[in-house]
Amino acid sequence: MPKQPEPSVAPEVSAQVTAAEISRLAGVTRATVSNWRRRHADFPSPAGGTDSSPLYDLAEVRVWLAGRGHGEKTPPLEELRTLLRLSAHDRSVAARLLPFVLAERRHPDLFEAADALSDEDVALRAQESVHELSVPPGARFGDVSYTASDASLLRVVLRCIEAGQTQGAVDVLAERELEDEATSGAYVTPGPLALLMARLLGAATPQSPYPGRVFDPACGSGALLVAAARQGAQHLYGQDLVPVQARRSLIHLGLEAPDSTVDIRAEDSLRADAFTDLIADGVLCNPPYGDRDWGHDELAYDPRWAYGVPPRGDSELAWVQHALAHVTPGAFAVVLLPPAAATRSLSRRIRAELIRTGALRAVVALPTGTAPPLHIGLHMWILQRPELAAPEHQLVLCVEGSALTDPDGKSVPRSARTLVGSRMAGREGVAAAAWDTLSENVLRYWTSYVSDPSGFEDVPGQARAVPVVDLLDDLVDITPARNIRTMAAAADPAAVAEQASRLRSELAHAADGLAAVARTEKWPAAGAEARQWRTATLADLTRGGALTIHRAGPPSSRERDPSPPAEFANRPVLSGRDLAAGQRAADDPDTPVPHPTAIVAEGDVLLAEIRSDSGTKARVADEQDSGAVIGRGVRLIRPDPKRLDAWFLAGFLSAEDNLNSASVGTSSLHIDPSRLRVPLLPLEEQRKYGEAFRQLHAVRQVARRVTELATVMPKTLADGLTSGTLLPPPDDSDGIAPA
Repeated sequence: MPKQPEPSVAPEVSAQVTAAEISRLAGVTRATVSNWRRRHADFPSPAGGTDSSPLYDLAEVRVWLAGRGHGEKTPPLEELRTLLRLSAHDRSVAARLLPFVLAERRHPDLFEAADALSDEDVALRAQESVHELSVPPGARFGDVSYTASDASLLRVVLRCIEAGQTQGAVDVLAERELEDEATSGAYVTPGPLALLMARLLGAATPQSPYPGRVFDPACGSGALLVAAARQGAQHLYGQDLVPVQARRSLIHLGLEAPDSTVDIRAEDSLRADAFTDLIADGVLCNPPYGDRDWGHDELAYDPRWAYGVPPRGDSELAWVQHALAHVTPGAFAVVLLPPAAATRSLSRRIRAELIRTGALRAVVALPTGTAPPLHIGLHMWILQRPELAAPEHQLVLCVEGSALTDPDGKSVPRSARTLVGSRMAGREGVAAAAWDTLSENVLRYWTSYVSDPSGFEDVPGQARAVPVVDLLDDLVDITPARNIRTMAAAADPAAVAEQASRLRSELAHAADGLAAVARTEKWPAAGAEARQWRTATLADLTRGGALTIHRAGPPSSRERDPSPPAEFANRPVLSGRDLAAGQRAADDPDTPVPHPTAIVAEGDVLLAEIRSDSGTKARVADEQDSGAVIGRGVRLIRPDPKRLDAWFLAGFLSAEDNLNSASVGTSSLHIDPSRLRVPLLPLEEQRKYGEAFRQLHAVRQVARRVTELATVMPKTLADGLTSGTLLPPPDDSDGIAPA
């Protein structure tokens, strides 16, 4: 690990904050801060910045907030992020704090009652604990030092750890130093995708133990190595060009794989391979994309280019060959690449050689949005270093991830194919159910293929074992969509016609249902002017006993008891994503049950915590929801039925103006339910409003089903026509009417 620079203490300056940072400090929206500036003459005057983006003195802001009763409500991670920006140290302070996170996790009792210690004692204890820290195979942090000026940052890091956000603290610290790094083309690997890649590596040799030595030549945050460790890898090797990323990966592995041997280096893997003698049992890699300055000229005669010298404009094929050079003959590598690597004309000779030698075993196309960059669908290449005495491979597996089906055989809706965001963290990401389906199907196809390539049965539109001779044409295009047949060659026309008829019938029935629920009596005007009413916040109603509010426990189970009480175990979990998508709770035994949590009862109001422009904001639990437990992203509001109507409550909680006033945050808006307001109306009048809101909810549910069927049915008919299994309807039929 390269020596980190000593901290450079800048002259003390008055810290300044933006209006957005004030909103985070006070736990209010940016609009509220703007109102304060206009309405309160004593609000602090700008101390810097510009007219359009003023800066305010932090000390003055804190005094003003305290005087107005707006105590600081910053979550620990936001507090750490803000304090790092305001710190008088240079950005290297973030890298120096990374080992402290691991030291505190290894010795949590060293900092009990840290608030009672002086700044000098906190810094001294932190430095001693870091100096005693050793990460196999002997990486030490004797170069790290802390002073009293670091104490505020050290205390905030401690609060993050106490709040169960240890990994979040590591990520925030690394992000701070990465702000000035030229890391274009290097992306984070989301946890579920890293797990899938690690499982594919193990499934390549199902009869053998998991590869013991795993190498990631572009390790970044260490997500792929952590996933491999969780599958059974004992010796983990990584390298990254960016020093803070190498240290971040080392700390991440120290937290998640404390019993593994870890060796992480901070150098350029292609130009300065730090593991020239390493022959691993497996390689996982998500390399930088589109890098033209990867060392083409100085590496022109490198022995790693066994399949051809990579063109200057195709660094991805250099990483592929680098990975193959570091595995034992017969071992596998799983590499995540942009789709252009499968089609570039400059590299078709290298692709052809990978195919001829049997090094390329499979290409899996992932749906758009699976991992950054989110605007393209990435490919996973599964490669195997050829063995001299091994039989030739005559087939290459191609899998089209965006066409996979759910366990019931229904197509996954296009809306569910954007699977994860850039900050996805675990199973609660976007469309987790669709992601689980994709992962299991990819693993199933790969396991079936690798155990018996010649016996693999093609699945139309999803997977095909493509003969090598079909790929070795003038283009050598290995894009799965190009090489997978959409329809089975021997599809039964009668079965296709029956499926098309069933889908048409379902769509017609759903459309009739939509028309039926939309037919209501005329909705009268309230009068010459809109109604005005007295309101109360949910916090007021909670204090008055009219309702109770419940939420799930923190997301991390590693720092708390992972075993929920028996009453919560083995129950389906309703997440915020499920609620927004209008779906039911996930009855999946692998889904961790949060603790503490609450059991849903019929008549409860379910509110999504994350603000979105589409999807369900709040709805009333019905008989099918009853018995589930709430997961992350859901607030359960239990009204007293003698005082509040549930649908009346859900309807007004979903109002845009109401949500605007209760939204907190900037990049993602969280709903603070205690600030939502509800009109104070008699129960009988509440029920009238509640019935109207219930009808509108029914319209939304039926419309969602119509939309799904209107996507699937035309595709089925078009595929049938183009494959020759269906004929156009006769002239006198009641076919699809023209628009």
